[in-house]
Amino acid sequence: MKIEIADLPPAQQYKLLSATIVPRPIALVTTLSAAGRVNAAPFSFFNVMGEDPPVVVLGLQQHPDESLKDTTANIQKRGQFVVHMVDEDMAEAMNVCGIRFPLDVEEVREAGLTVAPSDRVAPPRIVEAPVSFECERIGLLQISPGRHIAIGKAVMMHVRDGLVEPEQLYVDQEAYRPIGRLGGLLYTRTREHFVLPRPSYQEWLAGKAPEESR
Repeated sequence: MKIEIADLPPAQQYKLLSATIVPRPIALVTTLSAAGRVNAAPFSFFNVMGEDPPVVVLGLQQHPDESLKDTTANIQKRGQFVVHMVDEDMAEAMNVCGIRFPLDVEEVREAGLTVAPSDRVAPPRIVEAPVSFECERIGLLQISPGRHIAIGKAVMMHVRDGLVEPEQLYVDQEAYRPIGRLGGLLYTRTREHFVLPRPSYQEWLAGKAPEESR
């Protein structure tokens, strides 16, 4: 089956992309409005894109009425945001933050989340998050009438006590239980792990040698 994806309507492109490029990590992003109101919104078009500097990228979609989402407008005006990873315990609160509340309602309060001052940026961070990244905007690129890409540099990282071994910085994957986004309303847990060693070229060649030559 071949699909000329560029020829499809945007909604169908989104349906195929979001259902096949999975699982995606979820960023619960806090920003500040010009009036100082805290906004929190989840985004699954999100990932890490580099180090030195540490870079994260958000795909920001407009509302159906073509107005900018608060996150986009706030990053555009203030240039700062905080990305929070979402674990199993935060799943329901994250979902509440995705509701389009009136402008005078702060999502974090309705979701029962706690905020605390960040160290390096103005938007506060969510205390319950297992991991959070304070970010400064590198760029905000509009790639279509309904889509922006925000590129941010992480300037401070907060990690829940016990998740990272302080000497070697190993993450305890059994204690860290982030969720991922699939297509539609589907999400996934990340409890099942497996190790897949990557052989060197020489090891790979040795593994392919005929039985009689071994």
